[in-house]
Amino acid sequence: MIKQEKEPKRLLSFEKPLEELFEKLEKLKSFQESGKMDMSQDIKLMEKRIEATRAQIFTNLNPIQIVQVARFIDRPTTQEYVNMIFDDFVELHGDRNFSDDPAMLTGIASLNGRSVAVMGHQKGHTTKKNLAHNHGMANPEGYRKALRIMRLAERYNKPVISFVDTPGAYPGIGAEERGQAEAIAKNLREMAELTVPFLTIITGEGGSGGALGIGMGNRVLMMEFSVYSVISPEGCASILFRDAKRANDAAVAMKITARDLLELGIIDEIIKEPVGGAHNDPALAANYVKSAIIKNLEPLLKLSHRELLADRYNKYRKMGIFLES
Repeated sequence: MIKQEKEPKRLLSFEKPLEELFEKLEKLKSFQESGKMDMSQDIKLMEKRIEATRAQIFTNLNPIQIVQVARFIDRPTTQEYVNMIFDDFVELHGDRNFSDDPAMLTGIASLNGRSVAVMGHQKGHTTKKNLAHNHGMANPEGYRKALRIMRLAERYNKPVISFVDTPGAYPGIGAEERGQAEAIAKNLREMAELTVPFLTIITGEGGSGGALGIGMGNRVLMMEFSVYSVISPEGCASILFRDAKRANDAAVAMKITARDLLELGIIDEIIKEPVGGAHNDPALAANYVKSAIIKNLEPLLKLSHRELLADRYNKYRKMGIFLES
């Protein structure tokens, strides 16, 4: 029997202090498996030390480090959240116009016995999977597929649950030729007029119009280590400072973290993540997301169609502060 070696745990650049601890943990486990020595207590102590070190690291993240967490390849995808949160998910493909976009996942599912419509950007955990899903960057047909599921939800009076995780809409020539801007603009208009409850959860990157194209919910919730912005910090730094290396300066000024956006009234709630981020314990992260969805959905279900429209209108109308001279 060939013993398969475990893949080394992927860590973010600022998690360097954990590398040595994980190496020590693996050595302790190998001693334990050899049967030469009982290392169970040492293993428990090392695991506690790793958790304490990780908690300390993630308590003091700056904005650009939070961006790194939001983009981390091991973060749960929309498909994984759907599988862990909902029952009886049935995926619906295609926009009935051009093609199916693998960067956008849509379908019907059950949440605690209630039928809901689900949509979200889809990424992958490997380069091959990310290429297959275009890194979560939807084409016009992806946004039109999302519009199709929203219209179905309205026709059959189903709440809409949207998962946002994209660097932005795909900026390719073909996407522009097929009406990328028009597709997103149309979704914004249609979302503003939806007469069913609509929840948006930003699970990773909430980038530009690509995020807004499926994100105009009655309630917008953000994972603790996600980001939401009109442009990437690197892009902003390149334009404003002529230096992409000043991405952290840009991220600080842009106020793109969940905590900043809650204070500004852009989002409605921060969803807690497990210590070390959602990728460190996807099942627990999914439980937190499910609880937040149920809590925020219940009050919306009691509103009439007219009240839901007014609620969404007032939410976006009051954003921003301006002075008249």
